[in-house]
Amino acid sequence: MDRIVRVSLLAILSISLVLIASRVRAGFAQTAPATAELKISGAVSTPLVLTVADLKNMPRKKLTVVNPHDKKTEAYEGVLLEELLRKAGVPQGKNLRGPAMASYLLAEAADGYWVIFSLAELDSGILDSDVIVADTMDGAPLGAKQGPFRLVAPHEKRPARWVRMLKSITVVRAASPQFRTGSKKRAR
Repeated sequence: MDRIVRVSLLAILSISLVLIASRVRAGFAQTAPATAELKISGAVSTPLVLTVADLKNMPRKKLTVVNPHDKKTEAYEGVLLEELLRKAGVPQGKNLRGPAMASYLLAEAADGYWVIFSLAELDSGILDSDVIVADTMDGAPLGAKQGPFRLVAPHEKRPARWVRMLKSITVVRAASPQFRTGSKKRAR
């Protein structure tokens, strides 16, 4: 009798696990995006949702860098971040002045990593940063651990602001100093 109970419990447990696993798998299949997307939102006039195909149809930039971690030369290709911000309607050039100079963007990865760039750093009228959103490395699409999108800042001494698995870019306007501190002085 004891053996029959153990076998019955084992059978019930096995069936339960199979049912749970199939439901979990079905849930993942329903929530996984069909194509990878990069969202650009926040203080923009035209929020964007871009795919790899969208980036392929935009002006391309190639960069060759030495990865400081493994000392290997890598060739990235993608779209200048400045171009993506222009497409989203972010102030650039002569329009990047006054309060807009205190704007920044938050670049966020699928794994929760995030970095900040000021808009001025990304404006070629101020600085030649050449920051790109890459979708290929050494002529091949970025692998799952790097892509499908990667933010590459080639002129930085270390790649701390390179964002692998880039999923979103949010433009933020910083609050004025008088709002933050209660001061009545106007910023220059």
